Amino acid sequence: MPTTAVKKTRAAATRRGAEPKGATKGHKKAPQKLKMLITVVPRRKTDYFMDLLQSFEVNMQFCSAAVGTANSDILAMMGLEDSEKRVIFSLIREDMAPLALATLEEKFHTIKDAKGIAMTVPLTGVIGVSIYQFLANHRKGGKQNEI
Repeated sequence: MPTTAVKKTRAAATRRGAEPKGATKGHKKAPQKLKMLITVVPRRKTDYFMDLLQSFEVNMQFCSAAVGTANSDILAMMGLEDSEKRVIFSLIREDMAPLALATLEEKFHTIKDAKGIAMTVPLTGVIGVSIYQFLANHRKGGKQNEI
């Protein structure tokens, strides 16, 4: 289709009240995607890392008990007596994930007995607008502590 025909089609659609393809007038910005941030940390440091992750606008987290895979002989040889771990599952916005991962990596290197791993998994969908708004920390008016 020649360019003049495309321009005429768009102009006709605009006269009829329809917005041309690619127009942004009246359209809302696409929502931020969410990711599942999975963090494995020593049991004793769970509360610290859960509080740290909340600073990245994480509204929903849960943790589960886990055990390291090394046997007791190897742990004793390395001077590690505790293999109890916690896995923290956090839902985080895609734009906040890189900063959260960088901060976690820095904390794993600088805090004594706080070795861990972290990774993200993209989420493809969330059912319900209000659930998405809560998880992505997008609130329309009201108090910040309301659910």
